Amino acid sequence: MNEDKAPGEAPAGSPEEMARLIAAIALHADRTAFARLFGHYAPRVKSYLRRLRVDERLAEDLAQEVMLTVWRKAAQFDGTKASPGTWIFTIARNRFIDTVRRERRPDFDPSDPMLLPEAPRPADEEMAGAEIGLRVREALVGLPPDQAEAVELSFLEGLPHSAIAERLGIPLGTVKSRLRLAFARLRPALEDLK
Repeated sequence: MNEDKAPGEAPAGSPEEMARLIAAIALHADRTAFARLFGHYAPRVKSYLRRLRVDERLAEDLAQEVMLTVWRKAAQFDGTKASPGTWIFTIARNRFIDTVRRERRPDFDPSDPMLLPEAPRPADEEMAGAEIGLRVREALVGLPPDQAEAVELSFLEGLPHSAIAERLGIPLGTVKSRLRLAFARLRPALEDLK
């Protein structure tokens, strides 16, 4: 019989004793209670992680992170919802999943061409682009308003024909007709830009 145990106290290692230790941590930041809880669960968490094929060093680190989380979040433990072991192993499982997700995410590469800003356009290209833009805007002004609106929604906002029909409250066929008529009018005005 364990002489450290008071009469009526839960046996060492029992869920009742572990819940009492978690409560002592939550209420009083009891380091002795944490040391006992750590001594009981840290090796078990590490063993659990090793069964999940986590290497020795990472399993050790994760077990310590799990127990640190238990220290920090002891007040969140609810003995009516889970036993201490279930709660701690759920934290371990979640920490393992987070680690796996992090490892599968590609590393950030600041030199990735997709992340680099576009090189500034040469002045002559910039000027030509501005001139083309001006010509296109002038050509749009010459269109009937309903056709100009369809062209702007399609090419400037990038909406598909069905979204244009929905936004304008008109049939899809009407959108296509307006765009076709607009292109027939724009083509002669902008033909030299090809």
